[in-house]
Amino acid sequence: MQYISSVERIGIAKGVAKGISSLLEKQLEYRFGVLPQWVFEQLGCAREEELEAWAKAIFTAPTLEAVFGNADPS
Repeated sequence: MQYISSVERIGIAKGVAKGISSLLEKQLEYRFGVLPQWVFEQLGCAREEELEAWAKAIFTAPTLEAVFGNADPS
């Protein structure tokens, strides 16, 4: 069994989160159209758990703001 260092684990987690973020961005654009800057800021600093919650919310949320559980922060 190959050893994975903690630094490698962090890198892997960041890569997974980046992939989820990228896919979620595409889904949000498809569903809601052009995205405002605040969405990119939310996606850029989100944890994996938040990204997964937003990915589920996209199916039932009536608005972009509802996906993120808040009003437009700008």
